[in-house]
Amino acid sequence: MVGSIIALNTGKADVLSWQGKDISSAINKKPSRGPLFLSNLQFEGDVQADTVHHGGPDKAVCVYSHDHYAYWEKGLGISLDVPSFGENLTVEGLTEKEVFIGDIFRLGEALVQVSQPRRPCFKVAAKLKQPLMVKYIQDTSFSGYYLRVLEVGTVSPGDKLVIEEKHRAGISVEFVNRMTYIDKENREGLTMLASLNELAEGWRSAMKKRLDSLPGQYL
Repeated sequence: MVGSIIALNTGKADVLSWQGKDISSAINKKPSRGPLFLSNLQFEGDVQADTVHHGGPDKAVCVYSHDHYAYWEKGLGISLDVPSFGENLTVEGLTEKEVFIGDIFRLGEALVQVSQPRRPCFKVAAKLKQPLMVKYIQDTSFSGYYLRVLEVGTVSPGDKLVIEEKHRAGISVEFVNRMTYIDKENREGLTMLASLNELAEGWRSAMKKRLDSLPGQYL
């Protein structure tokens, strides 16, 4: 299981205008021509403008599969440059269906682990000028996902994401999205996610709260 890196992207905070407001965002990332050091928090030169909702150890690297680009171009009737979704890594393959929470990959010199889906943000809608983009992403599960860094190191644009260990639970990023946005009262699925240690703590807490709100006793 290998994903080729189409682009390694970073960005600085900039002003994004949307629905009459100016927003600080680093979503307008650009491909790097050379290698970058990946720390426990981010690639060198990358910025998270909103540190409340972005960044942190569980969201050090944002990945988006280039496989989805053709779908969006056809469905939205627009042409998309790489990176159009604010991702750090644009990869070939490794979609949300194929990638499990807790999967460990070698990425250049670094070692990374899948931690959570990317929660669709209005800033993607603003960048693409598509008011319903958040709903479209939730409906398709074409969300992208985040990686935490287990071992820091240098990553080059021509490197690959090479699987080192598939997680035994076999819970895909797509499954997490489905439990979050569609099958919201699936007690069995929510219980699995609430106890999945490799899923980012914020997502596990949300699943536990959802379970507590369902009729009947949470065991």
